[in-house]
Amino acid sequence: MKLSKKIGENIDILDKNLGISKSFDVVNREVKIGGRAASLLFIDGFAKDEIMLFIQSTLQSLDREDINPNTIEKLMTEKIAYIEVETTEEIEHVEFMVLSGALAILIDREDKAIILDVRTYPARGPEEPELEKVTRGSRDGFTETLVFNTALIRRRIRDPNLRFEITKVGKRSATDVVIGYIEDIANPKLVKDLKSKIDKINTDSLEMSEKTLEEFILGTNWNPLPQARYTERPDVTAAHLLEGHIIVIVDTSPSVMIVPVTMFHFTQHAQDYYQNAAVGTYFRWIRIIGIIFSVILPPLWLLLVYNRGSVPEWLEFLGPKKTGEIPLLMQFVLLELGIDLLRIASIHTPNVLSTSLAIIGGLILSEFAVKVGWFIPETVLYMAVATLGMFATPSIEFSMALKIFRLILLISTGLFKVYGFVAALIFMFVVFITTKSFGYIRYTWPLIPFDGKALATLLTRKPIPEVKSRPSFLKTIDKNAAPPDNETPD
Repeated sequence: MKLSKKIGENIDILDKNLGISKSFDVVNREVKIGGRAASLLFIDGFAKDEIMLFIQSTLQSLDREDINPNTIEKLMTEKIAYIEVETTEEIEHVEFMVLSGALAILIDREDKAIILDVRTYPARGPEEPELEKVTRGSRDGFTETLVFNTALIRRRIRDPNLRFEITKVGKRSATDVVIGYIEDIANPKLVKDLKSKIDKINTDSLEMSEKTLEEFILGTNWNPLPQARYTERPDVTAAHLLEGHIIVIVDTSPSVMIVPVTMFHFTQHAQDYYQNAAVGTYFRWIRIIGIIFSVILPPLWLLLVYNRGSVPEWLEFLGPKKTGEIPLLMQFVLLELGIDLLRIASIHTPNVLSTSLAIIGGLILSEFAVKVGWFIPETVLYMAVATLGMFATPSIEFSMALKIFRLILLISTGLFKVYGFVAALIFMFVVFITTKSFGYIRYTWPLIPFDGKALATLLTRKPIPEVKSRPSFLKTIDKNAAPPDNETPD
C-alpha cells in the first residue's frame, strides 16, 4: 500500500496497524519541519536517545526555504547528517522498519517516508560460552545481537569472499536470519538448497530461534541424532567456514548453526586445537573412549552379570556379590531417571544453591539408596562412569541422543539377554548408517563410506600445516586448504 501525501491519513493507517494510540512504547513525536507538519515514528527502547535528540534538533531548526523544493531529496542529501538512511513509498515497509527499531520520518505533502536506522538493542558483552570453555584461547562468544555476531566472525576472516545473506522468517515475528559462507569455497549446491529450504518456511514465528529453524530446514522425524552442530564460539565458526561449511545465524540467539555435519563433528572440541598435536590427540582419544563407554558400559556389564558362566576368570570380579532389593535392570533405569531429574533440577536451581543440590543428589541420595538396599554399589559406579562419558561429549544434543540409545540397549539387554544386546546394537548401527545430514550426506563419513585419510585427520589432532585438504564430503569449490606455493597468506 502506497503512502498518501496527507500525513493525517498515513498516521491513521499506522495507528490502526501498529496501535500507536494503544501501545505506550510506539511513539509518534509530532514536530514541524520547515513549517510543515511532520511525525517522528519509533519504538521506545530501540532508538538511541542521543541520535534522536540530534536528528530532532536538526530537523526543527530548518526553515521553509531549506526544504523546498524537492523536500525529501534535500533532506537526504544536504540536511540529515546520518549514514544509514533510505526512503520508501510503501506503508508496509514503514511498519516493518519501525517494528525493527528504525525511525520513520513522515512529512505532510510528501508521499515518501525517510527511514533512519537509529536502533540499538539491549545486549550483553561477548563473554566466553559456558558450554565450550577452553583453558587457552579466545574468551569471546556470540551474543543475542546479530550484527555483533557477524562482526566477531569478520574479525577472524577478512576474506572478501565471505558472504552474509540476510532474509526474514515468520509472518508475525519477521525474524532476521543470516546465511553465512565463503563464496569461492562452499559448495554452491548446498548454499542454494539451504536458501531454498529457508524461503519455503511458512510459519508465524521462530519461537525457539535456530532450533525451530532447524526442524523446518532438516525435516521433522523421531531420529534423536542431531544433524546440525551448534556453537557459541566465533573461532569454531570461522574454522568451519574455512572448511566449506555453511552457517545460519538467527537474531536473538547466541548460538550459530553449522551445516552439513557428520557424527564426528560432535566429538571434537576447540580445546584440542589450543594444545599441541600430541596432547590434542590424547584428549580426543580419551573423549571418544568416554563417549563409547557412556553408551555401552552399563548394558555390557549387565550382559556379563546375566552370563557369568561364560565370563573369563580374570573378569569374574565384575559380578556383584548381591543384587539388592530391586532387579538390576530396574536399578539402571531408576538411576537413568534420577540423573536426568538431577540435571533438570540443576538447570532450574540458582547458582548459589547448585552446590547444595549436588551434595543432596550426588552424595546423600545415592549413599542412602545403597544402604537401604535399593541399589548396589556396582550399578551406581557404572552409571556414574557412563554419565562422565556423557558430560565429556562436547555436544549436548549428541550426548542426549546417545543416552536414548543407551536406554534402548539397557532395556533390550535386561529383557532378552544376549539376543536383546545384539539386536539393539544392530538397531543402533542401522540408525547411524541410514541417517543423512542435509538429506543426502552420509552421517557416518568418513567411516562409511570409508576415507582413510579423512578418518585419520578426525581421530588424531594433526598439526595444522599438515592439513592440506578440506573435507571431501562437502564437495567444495576450493578443495585445497593451503594456499598455492607461489601465494602467501596476507
